[in-house]
Amino acid sequence: MLLLKNRHLSTGELLIAIVVGIVTVGANGPTLHAQTPSGSGDDPAQDSSNAGDFSLLDRFWISGQANSITQYQPAFHADYSGPNSLQPQSDLASSRVITLYTGFRFTTNTELLFDLESAGGTGLSNALGVAGFTNLDVVRNPTLSQTPYVARVMIHQTIPLSRDYTDAVKGPLGLATRVPVRRLEFRLGKMSTVDFFDLNGVGSDSHLQFMNWAADNNAAYDYAADTRGYTYGLVMEFYDRNWAVRFGEMLMPTVANGLKLDWDLARARGENLELEYHPQVFGKRQSTLRLLSFVNHANMGVYREAIDGYLSGNDVVPDIVEYRRQGRVKYGFGVNLEQELTAMWRVYARAGWNDGRTESFAYTEADRSLSFGTDLRGRRWHRRDDKLGLAVLIDGISGDHRRYLALGGLGFLLGDGALNYGLEQIVESYYNLHVWRGVYLTADVQHIWNPGYNRDRGPVLVASFRFHIEDSVPFVRTESGAR
Repeated sequence: MLLLKNRHLSTGELLIAIVVGIVTVGANGPTLHAQTPSGSGDDPAQDSSNAGDFSLLDRFWISGQANSITQYQPAFHADYSGPNSLQPQSDLASSRVITLYTGFRFTTNTELLFDLESAGGTGLSNALGVAGFTNLDVVRNPTLSQTPYVARVMIHQTIPLSRDYTDAVKGPLGLATRVPVRRLEFRLGKMSTVDFFDLNGVGSDSHLQFMNWAADNNAAYDYAADTRGYTYGLVMEFYDRNWAVRFGEMLMPTVANGLKLDWDLARARGENLELEYHPQVFGKRQSTLRLLSFVNHANMGVYREAIDGYLSGNDVVPDIVEYRRQGRVKYGFGVNLEQELTAMWRVYARAGWNDGRTESFAYTEADRSLSFGTDLRGRRWHRRDDKLGLAVLIDGISGDHRRYLALGGLGFLLGDGALNYGLEQIVESYYNLHVWRGVYLTADVQHIWNPGYNRDRGPVLVASFRFHIEDSVPFVRTESGAR
């Protein structure tokens, strides 16, 4: 999402905000999350004979959301600071993201999804200096225009492989309310890689859950994306009752954290493979295991080459940009777990690793990542739709990566000019208050030790306030058949 210093709404942003407001006033309830099957699908009577029973209005999806985050960081101790440091003086920053989601079902199994987005504001220290940055709604490039942009546009095709159907939650990433238990799904177009990979029910939504980059995604997963977090690609998925497998071929940026994508798949691409399994661990309580791997091909540099160039006297400081070569490969793996303990209480854990030899290029500067946490709905204190969350995040980098930074090298996110290395450790907690319909207020606190992996800086405390509103147009059939 966009990072800007100008906090005034443009005409385009105002237009989206008005549309979102109209959608909210006339809506029937917040349903903005990815489509996920529910039910067993074991009843043979639940077949394709009723899967395509929808009228013209059932074909449409229109929803909107607006998300505003304000963060405050008190002054903290720092022995020194560099060009890409989290600045030690107190800071206040606000961001906003407004999204309009639309979709149309051509047939039972074919749909077009189109999302328009606008974003603005800024992050603390222009979103620099911390690998697990505190606000996922901002990025690392403060020069982008605040003009509305297309966030997603994709064709979604489902191929049924069974006559058994199961219920699904209709949402902006899938418009069907019933899907085949066994099926193939294809998506082609513009999307975010993490719309479909590395998802987690406890930690994936920065608008209603945790705000930190390393809580909502695997920090070591350097997934293909442009500066705003989107790319073009093809995602293929196979589902069969309690397991699924998905593969994605995505475009990589031409430069690290760049907005322009490389369309030459022969030299640059991001390949993603994930296996998802739902075992029966605690009776009927939902359990999910996801195993992820990725391989990126791009015009990337190698830390060791940049270090050698500096030590040989060829460069004044280590500069990874000077050692980029087309066709370089970066790969990594991830494990993603979530477990429902009660109807109101869930836990999650993620672990990630990448080779750490090739430069961090698209997401954040982390080569090792571990996170775990929990969320609890507020039924016990008579606030069923409220939610309380707590997460612990630990990130690290490879030996070559840390030496590069210690010698004064800069990444696209980090660079204090020196480095007294230590694991970056973050604890985040939030309380999400449901106000009315799709309106939520959130208080969030993050405590960061060793920001940017540097023991000579911090600890840092960040307090956040989030306002979120979402809803959808209710294309719902009444008893008389009217809408």
